[in-house]
Amino acid sequence: MRSVLTTLAAGLALSLSYTGSVNASETAAMGDAEAGAGKTAVCVACHMADGNSVVPTFPNLAGQQPGYIASQLAAFKSGERKDDTMLGMTAALSEQDMLDLDAYYASQAPKVGSLTPEQEAAAREGEAIYRAGVAEFSVTSCMACHGPDGKGVQPNYPRLAGQHATYIEKQLLAFKDGTRKDPMMNDIAFPLSAEQIKNLALYISALY
Repeated sequence: MRSVLTTLAAGLALSLSYTGSVNASETAAMGDAEAGAGKTAVCVACHMADGNSVVPTFPNLAGQQPGYIASQLAAFKSGERKDDTMLGMTAALSEQDMLDLDAYYASQAPKVGSLTPEQEAAAREGEAIYRAGVAEFSVTSCMACHGPDGKGVQPNYPRLAGQHATYIEKQLLAFKDGTRKDPMMNDIAFPLSAEQIKNLALYISALY
């Protein structure tokens, strides 16, 4: 499986970004990872203590670009990003709590994803879209925003490498149908077919 990952992992990124009310540069300066470790009780049931979720519908948080998690927590709390569960989870969090949790999860080591042999061909289709975009629909290449290894670009473009394919697919479909709002991602995802989205998600999951 390592050879599959080595072959595929040249870099993929899709802009699943959201710039929330917590500034990413402030997160890097003000977030306390040690303090954040003591605030993870609300997170561990879904995301695990080290931020590497074992349930594919819950995203991995480990190794995320500093600032992104804090921005998402702020968006969930304000209602700008819609999720009933996360609205409840963030209700009692202060801005400092968000900064500390962000710093903690950013400091954790992400685990390497994997593909089955049956998934490899589909992932290669996703790689083609990632590297060249889809000219027919004026969809730019994905790595233009997230870099060749899928690790994101601070502060606005999150790490996607190794993320669960199920979660990535769900988010891209939400961007496609407009239930998750982001002007850039809505435009990118809208013309993609369900199959193209699935293939991209598989490719992302194999990056490291």
